[in-house]
Amino acid sequence: MTELATTEPAAIEQQAAPITPTAGTTALMAWAQEADLAYQMAQKLANTSFVPATMRGKPGEITAAILAGAELGLKPMAALKSIDIIQGVYALRAHALRAVVQNQGHEIELVESRPDYCKMRGRRSGAAEWQTVEWTIQRAGQMKLTEKAEWKKQPQTMLVARATGEICRLIASDALHGMPYVAEELEGTVHAEVVPQAAPLSIAAVTGPSVMPVAPAPADTEYAVTRDDEGTPEWEEVEGSTDWPAVSQPGGEA
Repeated sequence: MTELATTEPAAIEQQAAPITPTAGTTALMAWAQEADLAYQMAQKLANTSFVPATMRGKPGEITAAILAGAELGLKPMAALKSIDIIQGVYALRAHALRAVVQNQGHEIELVESRPDYCKMRGRRSGAAEWQTVEWTIQRAGQMKLTEKAEWKKQPQTMLVARATGEICRLIASDALHGMPYVAEELEGTVHAEVVPQAAPLSIAAVTGPSVMPVAPAPADTEYAVTRDDEGTPEWEEVEGSTDWPAVSQPGGEA
C-alpha cells in the first residue's frame, strides 16, 4: 500500500507534463494567428469596391487571397488587386506574376511585341544564360484561343500574358508557391473576370411550343392624341416616335 501511494503521484505528474512545441507547431500557431487577423480584416473589406467581384461578400475567400499573397511577398491590398479566382482556381494577373518573379531578383525582358507575335526572355538571379519563349497568333490559333472574345479584342496583350506565364514558370517556378498560372491563361476570362457560362438549352426548350408574352389589359382611361404632321420637320418626327432603334448590348449585335 505504501509503495502504491508513493508511485501514483509521480505517474500523474509525468502525464501532466507540458509538451514542448516543435519548430513546426510554433510556425503553425503563428500562421493561425496571422490567419485570424486576416479574417478580421477580410470581414471589414468584404463589401467594399476594393475587393474583386469574385470575392466580394466572401471573407473566407478574401482571407485565403491575403494569406496566399503574403507567401508571395504581396501586401494585403496588393494581393486583392492581383489575385483572381477563375473557375475555382486562384491565379495571379500577368503583371503581378512578373512583379513577384522580379522581386526575387530574377530578370524578365519583353524583347518584341506585336498583335501577331511576342518574344520574351528571362534568366534566374546569378545565371548567365537567358531563356527565351515565343508566342505567335498561329500557336494561339492551334489551341483555339483566338476564338475567345478577349483574344479578338486585344491579341497583343493576351500574347504577352501567355509569354509571361511561360517564362516565369521556366526560370522561377520556386518563386510562385503553387500559383504558377496567370489569370489570362485560364478559361473564361475577360479582363481577369469570370465570364458566366450560359445554361444549356434543353430539348423541350428548343422543340416545345413558344410561349408568347401576354399583353397587359388596357387601362380604362381613354386617350385622345391629336397630331398635325404637315410641316413637321423630320427630326421632330424621329424624336417623337416610340419606334426606337434596338439598343446595342455589351458583347452582342445591335
